[in-house]
Amino acid sequence: MSGSEVAGLAAARRPRVTEVEQHGIDTIPAAERTSRPFDLFRIQFGGANTFATVILGTFPVLLGLSLVEAVAATVTGVVVGALILMPMGLFGPRTGTNNAVSSGAHFGVRGRVLGSFLSLLTAISFYSISVWVSGDALVGAATRLFGTGDSDLLRGVVYAVLGALVILVVVYGYQLMLLVNKVVVLANTALMLLGLVAYASLVDLGYDPGPDAYALGSFWPTFVLSALIVMGNPISFGAFLGDWSRYIPADTPPPRLLTATFLGQLATLVPFLFGVGTATLVAGEVDYVVALIQVSPLWYAVLLMVVAFLGGMSTGVTSLYGTGLDFSSVFPRLNRVQASLVIGTLAFVFILVGRLVFDLLASVNAFIGAIVICTTPWMIIMMIGYWVRRGYYSAADVQVFNQGRVGGRYWASGGFNWRGMAAWIPAAVVGLLFANYPPLIEGPLRDAAGGVDVSLPMSIGLAAVVYLALLFAFPEPRYVFAPAGPRFVPAADAPLPPVTDDPRASVHRSARRTPPESTQEPLPR
Repeated sequence: MSGSEVAGLAAARRPRVTEVEQHGIDTIPAAERTSRPFDLFRIQFGGANTFATVILGTFPVLLGLSLVEAVAATVTGVVVGALILMPMGLFGPRTGTNNAVSSGAHFGVRGRVLGSFLSLLTAISFYSISVWVSGDALVGAATRLFGTGDSDLLRGVVYAVLGALVILVVVYGYQLMLLVNKVVVLANTALMLLGLVAYASLVDLGYDPGPDAYALGSFWPTFVLSALIVMGNPISFGAFLGDWSRYIPADTPPPRLLTATFLGQLATLVPFLFGVGTATLVAGEVDYVVALIQVSPLWYAVLLMVVAFLGGMSTGVTSLYGTGLDFSSVFPRLNRVQASLVIGTLAFVFILVGRLVFDLLASVNAFIGAIVICTTPWMIIMMIGYWVRRGYYSAADVQVFNQGRVGGRYWASGGFNWRGMAAWIPAAVVGLLFANYPPLIEGPLRDAAGGVDVSLPMSIGLAAVVYLALLFAFPEPRYVFAPAGPRFVPAADAPLPPVTDDPRASVHRSARRTPPESTQEPLPR
């Protein structure tokens, strides 16, 4: 069959944007993997090219850094976070499912619920941030343009409309989400670049509030905290990259996937630096979004409403989509659509409580800290596991728990691989002990390095050392590795547990069996 014929068949199989996606976390058949690494780039950039990212970009200035220092902290956070994130795009094409389910290969098919929890934490955080700041921008613009006034009721109504539209896109699924992000990549980039014109006469390139403004008392602790908050954005994609990369063919060269992820995150410097620059214009104001609307030229205030709406849709959709997938596998009575509705409703309640009752700055700071500390060691364990196994995975066996069965390559001990869990738990705990995300996360050891937050290197280092030590001390069975054998670590001989039906499992799971076409294992590289 010629290349044009193959391309024609792939196009014919691509679902229409208006079709409700039928796949949950089941393996995507090869014939339906019609996406490219460029789509992975576009979804990441589109999902982050929003006011939610702009808000994160304001934190270095809000914490007391000068403009130059804030730019340096922002670039550092984005680049380091992107380097850590890059390998997480490799799992989806190999397993045909999302990263939480793929993590079952290293945490056990039941232990993968840890990944589902981390994705839930991330989804609620970024869905909430996106609706909060986008809603506030719309309210601020309406107040200035139409004199509507500001009130909790008006904000609640705007939040509800934005939240409902996000859930609607999530219900339709991947193809509509891809379209939304295509629009956002172009539209929001153009609108933010127009900000260079709008604020050219207002920005003070020498902005420096002085050393007394440092939130943590001195430069380095404040600089590191700022970089970690920025880093939370790329790290937050770790649990979600597989949601989108699973639609990419299994034989896609890894360098293309790594490059797409790194460039996708590097492109987010557009909204980040927009936030850094504009934060200097309204420094000291309680509400950044509303204050920015007030100092903007009238023509750009109108455009900010467009940026806010498109951005809220994009970030909210990319955050909520993957968690709906995961939730439906953990609670098998719910399909993807039902699970998305449940999670969306819970997240909306959190939005109202968090925005109208608690301090937004403290809430964002705490959730970003929790995401960085808890998700990064999970990612490190996944990456080490990928490397020692030479990228070899059984697409069928990672689905065992989701289908109400037991056994297979990744069953380990009752569905839990204690090696991965035993490495993650102390890494996350130690990270929290050293963390310094005031005022809600302040670990008892936060001053161990002179006030500099060392929670990330501590959690990364501990996760890597403990996991590798356990792989050496307690070798995994040979059947989990590629035919060429493990890389660097030893393997143990053991019989492969047969896959059988679990009599305790729900009939709803057994109805979701992976079709034979989709159980083909990708060839190891």
